[in-house]
Parts: sequence; structure tokens; C-alpha cells
Amino acid sequence: MPNTSYSCIVVRGDDAFEYLQGQLTSDLRLLPHVANTHENRREPIVSAWCNPKGRVICLIRLQRIEDGFELTLPTELAEVVVKRLQTFRFRAKVEFDIQPADMQAFGVAGLSEDWCRQNLLAGIPEIWQAQSEQFTPHMLNLDLLDIVNLDKGCYPGQEIVARTHYRGASKRRLLRFESTEPVFPGDKVYDGEQKVGDVVNAIGNDLLAVVPLDKADNKLTVGDIVLTSQDLPYL
Repeated sequence: MPNTSYSCIVVRGDDAFEYLQGQLTSDLRLLPHVANTHENRREPIVSAWCNPKGRVICLIRLQRIEDGFELTLPTELAEVVVKRLQTFRFRAKVEFDIQPADMQAFGVAGLSEDWCRQNLLAGIPEIWQAQSEQFTPHMLNLDLLDIVNLDKGCYPGQEIVARTHYRGASKRRLLRFESTEPVFPGDKVYDGEQKVGDVVNAIGNDLLAVVPLDKADNKLTVGDIVLTSQDLPYL
């Protein structure tokens, strides 16, 4: 995996709720209320921010705090995401502050790489800088993971996401594989001589790749490295 450090974007202001509600794929009305103590903090929800073409810019862990919201994401994306969020702010009363992430809030007591591996094995993707704006929510299985709310109203790329869902037009999905040797995010997946997909996340010999569903059981390779399809809990 890339650098596994995470940062937190703290979003505050009178219009913070309305602003984020109009940007993210999740319905913020479903967020749990703030817990009374730090030890009993509510489990964050995962949400996505898409560009107008319906491609995922980033995935975030989202939770309420007493005076706003916390958006946790890879550190390498934090500054870029804040700058882009600010360009869409217009007259909304909302402010952004980047802080170190409290990974213990996600139950991460040790290395964040261990947490990333658990997510990978569960089929929960992570978007790093190299994968930003490369995939639609459906390609990343975000609809199957309840990361996309189809009833919440508008957000960037919403029309494209909804059209893909209701037409059942997603032929490529995020699938889990084991490789005979380690591969890396961004590597290309081949079916014979034909390039058919992309490695999204990889740790050791475990990986998630976006490939056509009808080729998942073929002899797929990354270079000379053979991939073997593995089950995902939600497919």
C-alpha cells in the first residue's frame, strides 16, 4: 500500500451540514449523534465524494463531533480535497481544518496497515492519490457497501451514479484476488494479451482489482503473475 498515514478534515460552520449533504454520497441525516464520551464515540460511516463525471475523488470516514463533522482520509489526499471543497463553498458558512487522525476511533490500536488489510479482505476499497477520479462508485462496489444513498438528493455526479444503478449498466466490479507474487496498486490486469482491469489496493499477495464480471474466473495475470479469484462477503 502507499503511505498509510491518515488525516482528519474538521468541518465547522453554520452551513456545514447542508454543504456536506450536497457534496457526499451518504445521507448525513443517518449519521449517529455525538456520543457523550470519547470512549463511546459512534462508529463512523464511509462516504464518497465524486466529481461531476461520477468518478470517486476520495473515500472518507465520516462522523459527527460536537461542533461539526470529521472527515478522515489518507493524508496524501487531505490538502487537495480541502482546496477543492473550498472552490465549491461559494457563500456557505463553512470552514475546514486539517488535523492528525485519531485512528483509535476506528478501533486501530496498532499499525494502520493492519486495518487496511482487514478492509481489503472484506472488500472495502481505499482510494489513494493515484486512484483518485479513476473509478465510478459502482466499479468500487460502493452501492453494495451502502456507501451510496440513492434517495438523498443531489451531489456531484449523482445523475450518472443513479443512471448506472437503475439501468444495471455496471459491467466492471471490484473483486478480490490472491497473486502468486506481490503486485502493486495501479498495475494492469490482463486476460491473455488483452488489458481488462486495474489493481486498486494490494498488500502482500492479497489484492482488490476492478475487472469485468464475465472475466473474473479467467486466467487473469499482472505481467507473469497469476491471479486467483477469492470470495467477497457481500457478493
